[in-house]
Amino acid sequence: MTGRGQAGGRVRLHPLAMREDRGEWIVGRLETGDFVAMPAEGVRVLRLLEEGLPVPEAAARLPDVDVAAFVGELTALGFVAEIDGRPVRQPAPAPPTFPRLRPHHVRWTLSPLLPALVGVLVLAALAVLCRWPELVPSYRSLLWSPYGSLVLGVGCVVGWVLLFLHECAHLATARAVGVPARMRLGTRLQFLVLQTDISGIELAGRRHRLTAYLAGIAVNLAVAATAVLLLTVTAPGATAHQVLAAGVLLAVLPLPFQLMVFMRTDVYFVLQDLTGCRDLYGDGFAYAKYVARRAYDAVLRRPAARPDPSRRLPPRERRAVRLYSAVLVTGTALCLAVLATVTVPADAALLLQAAGRLGPAHSGPENADGAVVLAVLGGAHLLWARTWWRGRRQR
Repeated sequence: MTGRGQAGGRVRLHPLAMREDRGEWIVGRLETGDFVAMPAEGVRVLRLLEEGLPVPEAAARLPDVDVAAFVGELTALGFVAEIDGRPVRQPAPAPPTFPRLRPHHVRWTLSPLLPALVGVLVLAALAVLCRWPELVPSYRSLLWSPYGSLVLGVGCVVGWVLLFLHECAHLATARAVGVPARMRLGTRLQFLVLQTDISGIELAGRRHRLTAYLAGIAVNLAVAATAVLLLTVTAPGATAHQVLAAGVLLAVLPLPFQLMVFMRTDVYFVLQDLTGCRDLYGDGFAYAKYVARRAYDAVLRRPAARPDPSRRLPPRERRAVRLYSAVLVTGTALCLAVLATVTVPADAALLLQAAGRLGPAHSGPENADGAVVLAVLGGAHLLWARTWWRGRRQR
């Protein structure tokens, strides 16, 4: 493909979006989510090609740019649709989730009134809890039934519904600016997550980017605040009151997870945007590997084999990447330590206890309770393993 570009033919590009950012341009295809940073000279070449100029004429107008080689790079990125009238072979973009959902259907999600409404709801809920502190849910609110199977089953359903709404908020706000967005299962260390790929949102303005990143958290806060307000109109001790109290916790408990920026959570993308980093996780991981390798070389008393990868970054971005790399290593180590010392032993105990309730020596409710616990907890672990393996194969 590159050879044909160098031969001096006409090039037809896919529809590209672009915006200026700190002396560079972010350019990419919204339909695929692929984007790249390039200097202003690259954008000038793109505009000449979009005007229909053949490669030699574009090269004549920009003698300081190797236009033919640039076209080859564009082809490798998947930005070129045709060269000399011949289609460039490339995989079709993955279909978006909810393809019938159009940008004009969800444009309202970008209204500045929406965050204000969520803020009013949260403040009203906090005022209610200050006025009636007995409404503040505790961990006992999650144990609203004597049957563990019912608690687990309802909690699982409510949790996944909330997770789905959380991800739908990301999808809707991204779709509002023309980003296709795709929802799928994924893993973050030991966690099974539903995640929405909104690659391409980088081409939108900052307010829209931050809105898309924070939309899921806003949904959780709105649901929790609404449940708190409904607690005031239900009788304490009633099933509806107990379920609402559990719902408050189920909506709020995922929020601390978002602070685990070492796992590329919603807050991670806000942090990456505010620090101006192109790939905070990738650059931070590369720097952590470099530091570990340098320490290993120092132990063996041999010179470092590779240069510091953060040196190529601007000073501000370099500082952010180095600080983040420390958070990345520390957070990952702590998470895996909790997995080994808390999560695995607790899950093993629950599974053994549930298995012990099965058999003719136990009552029907006990057998059903044990079977549900095994199905929910065991099924979650099997789903995590399958999702993790599929993700590894797709890399």
